[in-house]
Amino acid sequence: MLASIVTGPGTAEVVETPRPHTGPADVLIRMRACGVCGSDGFYIDIGGLPPRQGHTPLGHEPAGEIVEIGADVTGLRVGDHVVINPMAQPSNIIGNGGDSGALADYLLIENAVRGVSLEVIPDHIPWEVAALNEPMAVARHAVNRCHPKPTDKVVIFGAGPIGLGSVLGFKSLGVSHIVVVDLIPARLHKALQIGADAVINSAEDDVIARLIDLHGPGEAMFPGKAGTDIYLDAAGAPAVIDTALAAAKKGATLAVVAVHKKPVPIEFVNVMSNEITILGSIGYPDEIFDVTSDLVENWEIYQLIVSHMIPFSNVAEALSLASTPGAADKVVVTFGDDA
Repeated sequence: MLASIVTGPGTAEVVETPRPHTGPADVLIRMRACGVCGSDGFYIDIGGLPPRQGHTPLGHEPAGEIVEIGADVTGLRVGDHVVINPMAQPSNIIGNGGDSGALADYLLIENAVRGVSLEVIPDHIPWEVAALNEPMAVARHAVNRCHPKPTDKVVIFGAGPIGLGSVLGFKSLGVSHIVVVDLIPARLHKALQIGADAVINSAEDDVIARLIDLHGPGEAMFPGKAGTDIYLDAAGAPAVIDTALAAAKKGATLAVVAVHKKPVPIEFVNVMSNEITILGSIGYPDEIFDVTSDLVENWEIYQLIVSHMIPFSNVAEALSLASTPGAADKVVVTFGDDA
């Protein structure tokens, strides 16, 4: 079979590898779609991850079809459409430094257990939507970390896949008002399409003033704060942290799910005096299949997040596009029936 593998710093190649052998507790998945994550570009830049630097398989946002099933596996059958938990096997994390990746013709799921390592989805769900399950779980965990109440007013910085997924996550929990901030008009339009109540173009508008217009003034030691309860950073820019803390009222929460590649200074007197909660979010300890039912029920809305579908035969183009800032929202690699 063919697989996309990091072969050195700045280089990813499609190479021929042995098709996996299906053991009695395993299932073999024929890949149908795999999303491209920003971390894939990072792995390529640094030449892969230990212990497989120079030979790191790529792809950790998989959806596919079961084509072989071990004799000891229960609750699954050949032909099932499934979404996959790439973190289910700590010794072999799919596409994140393990010995297998989902940007390949086939993917072996060892010790396959429904609801733990993979979950079945209805056949009518488009493959590109199914491939959103993993990043949407990342977004849902960030939302859950904020412990939102229906009465909360929320602002999300960044209208990329995680930011848009967070809109849907907050909406699913009944949050009353959600604002999305971004620099790109097309992304802001998409945020409104999927259910944001308002958007702010930070290249054109005073973000704090607009938040006060939308959410009212907030109680704080000093004036000029917004009534926003939750600030979610899904952009990863230092200006987001500065803006959120400058706007935050007493008791507000700032959550960070975006990756910041450099340290960001914080003025802690403001944090202390207004008792602001700052928290981080990574991965999906419990959410990988919690999000699946909402994805299935509202797949037509989730489908709006996908901006590009590129066949595996052009996977290099997909990886390049996803690594180019502003070039794409969500890139999904698709696989044909002849894999």
